[in-house]
Amino acid sequence: MKQARPEQAAPEWQIWAALIVIYIVWGSTYLAIRIVVGTMPPLLSAGGRFLIAGLILFAYLVIRRGSGSIRLSRREWLGATFVGLALLLGGNGLVMLGERDVPSALAALIIAVIPLYVVILRRLFGESIRMMTVLGVAIGVIGVAVLVVPRGIDGSVAIGGLLLLMLAPISWSIGTYFSKRVELPVDALASTGAQMLVGGAALTIVGLLLGEAGLFQPERFSFDSLVAFGYLVIFGSVLAYTAYTWLLQHASVSKVATYAFVNPVVAIALGAWFGEDINAMMLIGAAMIVVAVAIVVRTESRSRQPAVSMEATPAGSEAA
Repeated sequence: MKQARPEQAAPEWQIWAALIVIYIVWGSTYLAIRIVVGTMPPLLSAGGRFLIAGLILFAYLVIRRGSGSIRLSRREWLGATFVGLALLLGGNGLVMLGERDVPSALAALIIAVIPLYVVILRRLFGESIRMMTVLGVAIGVIGVAVLVVPRGIDGSVAIGGLLLLMLAPISWSIGTYFSKRVELPVDALASTGAQMLVGGAALTIVGLLLGEAGLFQPERFSFDSLVAFGYLVIFGSVLAYTAYTWLLQHASVSKVATYAFVNPVVAIALGAWFGEDINAMMLIGAAMIVVAVAIVVRTESRSRQPAVSMEATPAGSEAA
């Protein structure tokens, strides 16, 4: 397997500024997605979101740096295609579909297992895993079961939506794990824009193939959905996704992974504020996932393994 690219030096304050953006913005996008899919087709709205954001970034690059800034090599486009499909079509697309039937707070908690899935990927590709990391994965899996199984059994949440949300972090983890093992544009804005254009186009095509054209009825789009859509374009995509791409180039994974602690907290708080049910079992499952991620991140940050090998994100996941 291709070795991970080394991290580029950056001032500490810039790294933490980017992290804070992801902490707050990606934690809030779960609620925004829930609002969007209330009246808009999920995959077509996701595709439109990323196509618009990608065009904004490319337009900015052309205006500021000239057309040469968006001339990517064939290998760079192939790398952006792989990562964009994994993160946006698989990761974000499944979240959009899942949140039609699952509250945003619960969705955020399920997606928080991304760092644990990355550990499994590491093991599958031959890396040695420390015992405490294995313990963290086990606790995380149990935490997800606490969240998901009762709601599937008693029918309080549609099992289909839960399954989609359980698949989303697998796809996001694959995209994140290989993001430093494929050739991508060095410029974070160009890399982000290319991934968004590819992912947005794929989401749109799949949405059309699944018959969402018939659901595209602008006269039925609520004002709240339109505002949430705009928020996802500007803040969730242009701002936060760019910050995430930049962090993958400059920050250690132990720092990037800390977003997994904060995003569910923000999502739960916003979900409760807007009337979503938060019960004791959700809090227990959330606590287990937070403990699991803490164990994994702490253990791996002390390891001599390359920092990239535990990379976790969104979406972000988003969710993104």
